[in-house]
Amino acid sequence: MPAATPSSHKIIGWDLGGVHVKAALVEDGRVRDVVQAACPLWRGLPALDTALAGLPDWARQPADHAVTMTGELTDCFADRTDGVAQLSAWAARALPGRVRIYAGRDGFRAPGEAAGRAASIASANWHATAALIGRSVADALLVDIGSTTADLIPIVGGRPAATGYSDAERLETGELVYTGAVRTPLLALADHAPFRGRRTRLMAETFAHAGDVYRITGDLAAQADQQPTGDLKGKSRAESEARLARMIGRDRGEGSARDWLLLARHFAEAQMRLLHDAAATLLSRPDLPEAAPVVVCGAGAFLAEGLARRLGRQSLAFTDVIAEQIAGDPAWASTCGPAVAVGLLAVTDPAAPEDA
Repeated sequence: MPAATPSSHKIIGWDLGGVHVKAALVEDGRVRDVVQAACPLWRGLPALDTALAGLPDWARQPADHAVTMTGELTDCFADRTDGVAQLSAWAARALPGRVRIYAGRDGFRAPGEAAGRAASIASANWHATAALIGRSVADALLVDIGSTTADLIPIVGGRPAATGYSDAERLETGELVYTGAVRTPLLALADHAPFRGRRTRLMAETFAHAGDVYRITGDLAAQADQQPTGDLKGKSRAESEARLARMIGRDRGEGSARDWLLLARHFAEAQMRLLHDAAATLLSRPDLPEAAPVVVCGAGAFLAEGLARRLGRQSLAFTDVIAEQIAGDPAWASTCGPAVAVGLLAVTDPAAPEDA
């Protein structure tokens, strides 16, 4: 698609993930609208076309498109370099106007440069959010908990100060914790659980997920709950309890509502311990002051808020930090933090050169 000339004040920030597509409309330097859509990218690039077709009209109009991604790690691609190249090419082809790819530490680049800068582009959405927060909060720990993963990013002196950069490096440093508020199988959180005064092993199955836990506890917002359940059935509390019961080899009728709530809380605590251990290590760094707050965002912001309380740190909502840059309803802005961040960064960062 030939590049159209976008309005100079209209930017759309994109986060192309492996299970969701997120977009943020930025006009005159302020976020006007934000949207998230489920996108099973592991099925191939046509999933992106389908997701794009279902987004609001503004997402398909000529604009200055700023793109970050995590979808390059899905198994429809040969490797991450292939994923970065294909996703960048898709953006250049499908999004009318100028397209810039966010390369984290290397700034914005043209889509044609993507393959050569794959190491900087791959899963760099965390960097965008941290870079934006650093403009307002000099020292902080950013905790962005999504449906699948959690990013814990130190911000020091107004800049992202992660020790790792790639997924592999950040898994080693604790700056990436592969646990989220919706899609994490409960088997990844514990191998046993308490039930009616006894300790029971778990079924080695993916019957239930974190989303079931937080539907039962009442913490998961419906708008953040876009992925199918483990058994492809409904998302009522009763259906979530039935899936949870299967994890301990039981039927829902074998327990009371209180039994299932207590079991759900056990898994919530197990997940919180993973996050706490990672955060405690990062906050022990000598360059993060005692007064550094925890900036929270994502579909699992409620988890990040609980983590801040456990750590004895002040909690700041992502949307409060950038409140002056949000013109519309801020509810989605937290869930789609990287899309919002990359769009706002593109307001002041120089445009990438056009592809030859």
